[in-house]
Amino acid sequence: MATTKTSLEVTKGGSLVDPIPLDTSASNSVHDEAQDLLQPFPTEEEWATLPRVAGTIPWTAWTVAVVEFVERFSYYGTSAVFVNFIQKDLPPGSTTGAGFLIKPGSGALGMGQRASTGLTTFNQFWSYITPLAGAYLADQYWGRYLTIQYSNIIALIGHTILIISAIPPVIVKPDAAIAIFSVGLVIMGIGTGGFKSNISPLIAEQYKDQKAYVRVNKKGRREIVDPAATTARIYIYFYMLINMGSLAGSLAMVYSEHFVGFWLSYTLPTICYLFCPGILLYFKKKYKLSPPTGSVMGKASKLIRLAFRGRGSWNPSTLKKNLRDPQFWDRVKPSVIRARGEIVPAWMTFDDEWVDEVRRGLLACKVFLWYPLYWLAYNQMTNNLVSQASTMELGRVPNDIISKLNPIFIIVVIPIMDFGVYPMLRNMGINFTPIKKITAGFALSSFAMVSACVTQYYIYSMSACGSDINQQVKDGRTDCTAPISVWVQVFPYGLIGMSEVMASITKLEYAYTKAPQNMRSTVQAIALSTSAFSAALGQALTGLSEDPLLVWNYGSVAVVAMVGGIGFYLTFQKADANEDSLNNLKESKFIGKGELDEESSVESRSVKDKGPVEMPAIKDEKTGFH
Repeated sequence: MATTKTSLEVTKGGSLVDPIPLDTSASNSVHDEAQDLLQPFPTEEEWATLPRVAGTIPWTAWTVAVVEFVERFSYYGTSAVFVNFIQKDLPPGSTTGAGFLIKPGSGALGMGQRASTGLTTFNQFWSYITPLAGAYLADQYWGRYLTIQYSNIIALIGHTILIISAIPPVIVKPDAAIAIFSVGLVIMGIGTGGFKSNISPLIAEQYKDQKAYVRVNKKGRREIVDPAATTARIYIYFYMLINMGSLAGSLAMVYSEHFVGFWLSYTLPTICYLFCPGILLYFKKKYKLSPPTGSVMGKASKLIRLAFRGRGSWNPSTLKKNLRDPQFWDRVKPSVIRARGEIVPAWMTFDDEWVDEVRRGLLACKVFLWYPLYWLAYNQMTNNLVSQASTMELGRVPNDIISKLNPIFIIVVIPIMDFGVYPMLRNMGINFTPIKKITAGFALSSFAMVSACVTQYYIYSMSACGSDINQQVKDGRTDCTAPISVWVQVFPYGLIGMSEVMASITKLEYAYTKAPQNMRSTVQAIALSTSAFSAALGQALTGLSEDPLLVWNYGSVAVVAMVGGIGFYLTFQKADANEDSLNNLKESKFIGKGELDEESSVESRSVKDKGPVEMPAIKDEKTGFH
């Protein structure tokens, strides 16, 4: 039987309404909280005064996190060796590329830093633009589960082709190797896109409590169990598993590259990837799986066009006034159209609440538009900072191992934030909202690039080769290493790691909580695609990714990230002030298709699958949508 809890509207003048049924049959998302589920929805005063805590993360979510761990182990294990594979020459007499940590180190194709930066940037672009197609297929036709499984097969094909590019008979022929490598890169990116856009919503939707409620904890204190806080906690540990996979894969494959060869660095991740479809298949009956939703994207597009119809103007002041009109969205709600005596369009089969959810999702997409400026700084880790490490004193440490400081930092910082910093801020009455977190992430990424810029300046100043290090090393000179310990890179990698905890994790949370339920893969894909657009912007900076311009490269990115952070916060101050009202909109009953597909078993149906819930509409507020 469904458990119920009484709901009280967040708005002024709220009143008790019908109980909200909660599903407890499949994943044990409520666990030992079952006795608290009859507690009321928080009043406005309670939202303002009571601390907010996360609910219990269901065990099924942890299995999805393990799948992400394995996929990231494979992806980052493979990509960790891309720079050396593309940039450096094959060591004399070698048929595997292994350099045994002897200068100039492991290599294969000998195409130089600019080529390696260009190809790794393309990989970044491709892997994060393909999620848009993956999301479309999931929301429209296959559902998240099947899309992930099909993508796993494609990714395995791509990984296999990469192995072929690095086997001894091929690696000694650079022209053939780069052609095969490029094909593998493209195919692997398609699989990555279908996987990434759907795995993030899949893990969060395993938690089924859709509404906040008040409970009394073991210490006798009242607190709010907030689904938004639970989602944030799910994603913070999801991200920790991502970085654990990245760290483990990268460490293992980098040493495989240096002591065995690139073929092993591509083979082991491929074997490990086989666990992804296996784990998902084994636990399929336990998951809460959402069905594909038919033509929802088409309806959303038509709704947005209808809302903007007649609102355009060549006068910027008039256009701004039109877009900020409080009735901008209300006037295209089905009930308002009927009230005006007009005929509701045949495609408008949704309710008023779905209009509110779409405009909230559109707000999330506007937030993501700023992310390319953030990713410009992040992307330096995958290419230029790896190359920078090779110009400093490494000792017996491979140049491409230093970048693992980033996931190490993240793995250490996440528990500190979850158990220390965030609870402390809540106890102090500080609501560290997503917008504030993202702004802090921008600032930290800028500081990271400042530290890289300063380091690069001193490398040029202290190296015997001046500002022409890479070319002279390639020409055979051996005294170009700057007398600076490579461990100084703890500053850029550490600061970027902290910025990811603020900005990157919050992006996942924001995409899930702000999207309509039947568009979560699509909104998540749009969030991911910001990395692709950043990679495209990064191509414009590829000309700076070479001596003697690297100081300008890091300095420019630092300025862009800081300006982006300031502009971001100024743009979304109003949305930040209305975070609670955005998270507690009345839920739409509109799903899309009239019936569930085979993905949604009876034992894993959500609240919406069991029937509509009548709740009074939240009063209209200025929520910062425009």
